[in-house]
Amino acid sequence: MPGRRMLLAAPALLFDLAARRAAAQAWPSRPLRLVIPWPPGQAVDLAARILAQPLAEALGQPVVTDNRAGAGGMIGTDLVAKSAPDGYTLLAASTGPLVTAPLLQPTAYNPEQDFANVSIIGVSGYVMVVRSDFPAASAAEFVALLRASPGRYTYASSGTGTAAQVSAAWLHAAMGLDVVHIPFAGTGAALASVVGGHVDYSIESVAGAATLIRAGQLRALGTTLRGGSALLPGIGPLAALPGMADYDAGAWTGFMLPAHTPGPVVERLNGAIGAAMTLPEIRQRLVAAGLEVEFRNTSAMATTISRQRRAFAEAIRVAHIKLDG
Repeated sequence: MPGRRMLLAAPALLFDLAARRAAAQAWPSRPLRLVIPWPPGQAVDLAARILAQPLAEALGQPVVTDNRAGAGGMIGTDLVAKSAPDGYTLLAASTGPLVTAPLLQPTAYNPEQDFANVSIIGVSGYVMVVRSDFPAASAAEFVALLRASPGRYTYASSGTGTAAQVSAAWLHAAMGLDVVHIPFAGTGAALASVVGGHVDYSIESVAGAATLIRAGQLRALGTTLRGGSALLPGIGPLAALPGMADYDAGAWTGFMLPAHTPGPVVERLNGAIGAAMTLPEIRQRLVAAGLEVEFRNTSAMATTISRQRRAFAEAIRVAHIKLDG
């Protein structure tokens, strides 16, 4: 009987596979919806909209943006997780709702099982900044100063549980730094506290800090991206510190689809995004939006996310980061 059931099921299975293959070959035959789980004007929103037009041109169908903000990006992300895996619902994905949030709280979706990776288009790096008269002129001097006075120095973040705070916690743990964390409501407030001398330093977004650095109101001691930041030329990576060779922290931005989307659809989208990323005007617009432009294909995206999950999980564990403070 088991063998008979398998024989009866085989034609149905083959028919289903053939139908999926045919649907993938005909894709897309109607507009795509690009779900952006953030409000208009936010960094991921800007980057996603920049790619929407060249994607539409490459695919021959409109790509309609749909902002579904809320819960730190988790509402829109969950919407895509529960959408049909037919290639017509695309997620503007990022570190926050796919890596950081699931490590700190329960989510309605499984970040490792409910999505299909497509591509990363860039990363948003962070930079360590101090006030202009801070008594350390380099990252090495900074580390030596803080190690000599554990618990004395204060650190401002844009909020508990943010990717910026976790990136800083990773550095603190690796360097053995004992500091006092003071969370603020956003990057602007955190950086203003350093400029005003109320807090000693911060590790915040390059995009948010660059203007203050260029104006001389803040001094940059190093960036969190292992290769340095194209947006802050001349500022070395914190990975150059002894024992920090593996330190590479930033918030990636990219695209995902619901899990079980046909492979040919994923491949075509990856190819279309990769082609768009070679266009100088697209790259220039992404840089203007504060993104370190770097295309990573489907497999490279999977590797990036896996490494970041492991590093962030360890940083959260060591620093005892909890959303309740």
